[in-house]
Amino acid sequence: MQPDESQYLNCRTGDIDVHPTEKALVVYYEVEASILGETCNARHEEKKECQKIIRLRSLNASTDISALAGKVVEECKVIHPSKLAEVEHLLLYLQNRKKPMEKKEKKPSKPRELLPFEGMEIDEEANINKIDDYIELLYESIPEKIRGSTLILHLAHIPDNLEELLHNEIVLGALARVLREDWKHSVELATTIVDIFFCFSSFSQFHGLITHYKIGALCMNIIEHELKKYDLWQDELEKKSKAYILSDPENQRLRKEHEKTLKKYQSLLVKQEQLLRVAFYLLLNLSEDTRTELKMRNKNIVHLLVKSLERDNEELLVLVVSFLKKLSIFLENKNDMIFFLIFSVGDDTHKHIAMRILYHISVDDKSKSMFAYTDCIPQLMQMVFEHGEERIDTELISFCINLAANKTNAQIICEGNGLKMLMKRALKLKDPLLMKMIRNISQHDGPLKQLFIDYVGYLAAQIKQEGDEEFVIECLGTMANLTIPDLDWELLLKEYNLVPYLKDHLKPGSAEDDLILEVVIMIGTVSMDDSCAVMLAKSGIIPALIELLNAQQEDDEFVCQIIYVFYQMVFHQATRDVIIKDTQAPAYLIDLMHDKNVEIRQVCDNTLDIIAEYDEEWGKKIQSEKFRWHNSQWLEMVESRQMEDAEPYLYGDNPDALEQPDLFYSTGLSPDFYSQFHSQNGDFNTW
Repeated sequence: MQPDESQYLNCRTGDIDVHPTEKALVVYYEVEASILGETCNARHEEKKECQKIIRLRSLNASTDISALAGKVVEECKVIHPSKLAEVEHLLLYLQNRKKPMEKKEKKPSKPRELLPFEGMEIDEEANINKIDDYIELLYESIPEKIRGSTLILHLAHIPDNLEELLHNEIVLGALARVLREDWKHSVELATTIVDIFFCFSSFSQFHGLITHYKIGALCMNIIEHELKKYDLWQDELEKKSKAYILSDPENQRLRKEHEKTLKKYQSLLVKQEQLLRVAFYLLLNLSEDTRTELKMRNKNIVHLLVKSLERDNEELLVLVVSFLKKLSIFLENKNDMIFFLIFSVGDDTHKHIAMRILYHISVDDKSKSMFAYTDCIPQLMQMVFEHGEERIDTELISFCINLAANKTNAQIICEGNGLKMLMKRALKLKDPLLMKMIRNISQHDGPLKQLFIDYVGYLAAQIKQEGDEEFVIECLGTMANLTIPDLDWELLLKEYNLVPYLKDHLKPGSAEDDLILEVVIMIGTVSMDDSCAVMLAKSGIIPALIELLNAQQEDDEFVCQIIYVFYQMVFHQATRDVIIKDTQAPAYLIDLMHDKNVEIRQVCDNTLDIIAEYDEEWGKKIQSEKFRWHNSQWLEMVESRQMEDAEPYLYGDNPDALEQPDLFYSTGLSPDFYSQFHSQNGDFNTW
């Protein structure tokens, strides 16, 4: 830097979020460095995006959140004071966040607190001053390497020692070398050294060190190798188990051999899962950097995580699911999860976990369509029909409901006798969630709606039966979706005597609002048929709708659906005459012309346009109201001036008082300003 130059640093706070697994806040910020010249102009600028993790180990249920938030903002210079409320909100979330898989009788140990393996216990206390002695052990045989790395691990567990270990390039280089050369020879050695680097990964400022020694890539190689070994163990154990089962039960030799194999397998599994857990946790910490996360994705991290869901180790499963949850923020990772998890759904060992993850993926509309290109939907349908007389699992049916909202998925569901079997099961068990899935299928235009013609009679019969109201709501909603010309609604209404039911359930308070709303939507669908509209109008449904409109005028959904019924009815001459001449529906529509809800205004305008076209008297009223609304402010001003002319001495005996502009224009604007504009909808616009 030249003598006449000065350096200027600026820090801008970005997003603040909670750590996915720890009691910590993650602060994203941008540092801008500028070198200013003699004239204070920036001669060189450089920006860098950074992040800082603020760990809150003292946070518990009794912590004063307001005081802690103030302390965090005060001590962390990269958080702007204006973010205080946001920090307090995030701390409150962390305070109330439940620990997954928590059990009172057993406290899971964290990855950085791994229990020593058998034979790994050390008989001396680690001392930072003896680090050179520990380094020498790393050049000996495997047992000495394990001992040396274990002593270094004890030092690394103390955060104050990490800085000193960081500056000792010999020890870190030796550890990285031993890990690269010997990780296949000893699980204990590999786990210990990975745990040392995990201690460094807990702090963002040491991530560059781990990247320098390529520990992340090495961990992924280790995980992939261990998962393959697990498959081999499983095959070997299965073969020996089959041999033992088929052998003579009295054969003591085979029994002891089987027990020995099983015991060995369980011992190996414990050690392997400790290695997997600490390796995955190290990678999770490194994934705070999105560029590093992208490298992991390119090396198939999602597949490795999904493969690990087969395990029974609770601590490992919680970690894996947390990692998957973090990765699922990006669409590409979610797509990977779909394809890898699809093949796991049929496996009972982790079916429920996979189902929950897939459910969350299916919430996204863009992701729904991807399931159509896999064999997931046939598997799901098989699982649905295998439940027999029992209610379907919540995870399974919720997943199916989401998938049915996509047209392509719905077509696959209905292939063969799919819809017939679903309908048969739903009607037999009165299952509202299964009927909700069927309702989602019925919303798709085209051939799918035609499939429902054979079942409308069964649905109509369910409506009048006393029972589960939620089930009736879904049946009504399914019928209301069937806007198809081939359906004889008049015959259906007469055969099942539905008109009295529909009218009775329009009375405010006659049922839950959800059921009444579905009745209104059903009437709107039925009113598309000319003969049905006449039947409904003669039954007195229109006054009942107006009464319901008055009772539910604050609910936009109710208002919009009721107006839509009027819109359908004014298309038919017979019902149009009833609405115009025998009811006050047009007057209510005029009142709603200027509702704040855009959809309500649009339906009102379309309905009133049709009424105005066929009835001259109402047409004039509608035109007059539109003119009055668009010119309301102008008319108010004219009426005000006329009143002032009629009473010239309203403000006292001084006739000049009316000439004082401040009586009318308190804003300081002159009368000339207002004379240039015409009022429309309450706002001043050019004429």
